Amino acid sequence: MKIDIVVVYIQRYHRGHEVHFVPPITGIHLAALTPARHTVRVIHQQVEEVNLDSDADVIALSFSSGFAPEAYRLATAYRKRGKIVIAGGAHVTFAPEEALRFVHSAIIGEAESVWSELLMDIEQGTLRDRYAGDSRPLANLPTPRYDLLPPQFFVKRVVQATRGCPFKCSFCTVPVLNPGFRTRPVEDVLRDIRYDRFRWWWQRKIVWFWDDNLTVKRDYVTELFRRMSPLRKWWLTQASMDIAQDDELLDLMRESGCIGVFFGIESFTKESLDDAGKRQNKVAEYRRRIKKLHDRGICVMAGFISGFDGDTPESIRAMARELDEIGVDVPFLSILTPYRGTASYAKMRSSGRLRQELGWEFYNGFNVSFEPRKTSPADLLRAHRALWRSAFSLRSCLRRIARGLVTLRWGGLLMCSMMNVFYGWKAFTKNEPISFEGTDHYNMIREVVAPIMHNRLDTEQSPGVDLADSATQT
Repeated sequence: MKIDIVVVYIQRYHRGHEVHFVPPITGIHLAALTPARHTVRVIHQQVEEVNLDSDADVIALSFSSGFAPEAYRLATAYRKRGKIVIAGGAHVTFAPEEALRFVHSAIIGEAESVWSELLMDIEQGTLRDRYAGDSRPLANLPTPRYDLLPPQFFVKRVVQATRGCPFKCSFCTVPVLNPGFRTRPVEDVLRDIRYDRFRWWWQRKIVWFWDDNLTVKRDYVTELFRRMSPLRKWWLTQASMDIAQDDELLDLMRESGCIGVFFGIESFTKESLDDAGKRQNKVAEYRRRIKKLHDRGICVMAGFISGFDGDTPESIRAMARELDEIGVDVPFLSILTPYRGTASYAKMRSSGRLRQELGWEFYNGFNVSFEPRKTSPADLLRAHRALWRSAFSLRSCLRRIARGLVTLRWGGLLMCSMMNVFYGWKAFTKNEPISFEGTDHYNMIREVVAPIMHNRLDTEQSPGVDLADSATQT
């Protein structure tokens, strides 16, 4: 069979991205799991056109909630052309009944355990409408199909060493999607890191760990980092801020080539951190912990979310100054998005705060899909855009780069400079995040989805999802 794996995307900035930094691992991982008797392609809609007249027999769509309307549009078009359409990903896991209005079959949960079975069922004409993947050990996973990536991505070597996260942040689906915390054999990870068939030197040099919290198991990452050191790579990852309390680990990260770490800082107020379920974050410790990484030349990227129950327009705008004061090198600024399967969604739904008239495209991190506690949706959107413009003003970006000249090693400085130029140029040219307010680009999809969009039964039918339990996590 011929199989097209489509990683669905809806443009989130007015003129799109000038540079595409890194691809998601999903498509090339699924391609690597595909038996060799099949022909497989991976299409990233973020950077390439989707061919509705593809000669593929099977179309597999992977998408999160914010891209669901586009996925359903594609599914409808492909089915009219006689294709077998499969859907999977975070949104499908939590809304299988909805997805099955558009596709032939839905993969719920992790795909590794069911992908080969699903393809065999297609060959035998016995395809079921849903396949529930279980969470298995991560041994013997193949190297992702980097050869199938389009040339537009700046970094191509995305690697996963661990899966899951021990924390239960109220806005995050990971604890349900990837239950527990699992590690791949170190030798398997090193095999992926050694893959070097890339065109450009930086693509051979940089390893981007696609992990939610790489450093949870210290003995595991200690072995991994020690064995990475001779490879002389630059690498980046996500981690929790508690790593700043472990000087030995930080030294090993530096020695093994770490140039950047992403922290989910989220907020500067205790009330909002409590709402986020981020009790492990201590505002008074932010500056000291970031300095610990700067002492080793490591770039600190950090996520901040606007719209928690403790947030006001004034506190949101103030974040531009506060993130600069604590020394963040690259900020990532989003609006709270209550994805299905999270405690935030359960709370918003039970209190009647979801904006029922909106489509899933509003669930993309840059739009307001709920009624905030201390402001209006319009004022929250305005405050976020004001924060975004201030944080990525020419002065702010140049100040972060100048600081990096003193605090960062060469690789970290390169990352800091490139990403500040990237976002600074967007702000300078007014290429801002798109607001979908007052628009409905997917009216026909919305008419089909609306009756079931926030249906409680649909969510409860997904494995491992318990709204009552989720609601207690806030």
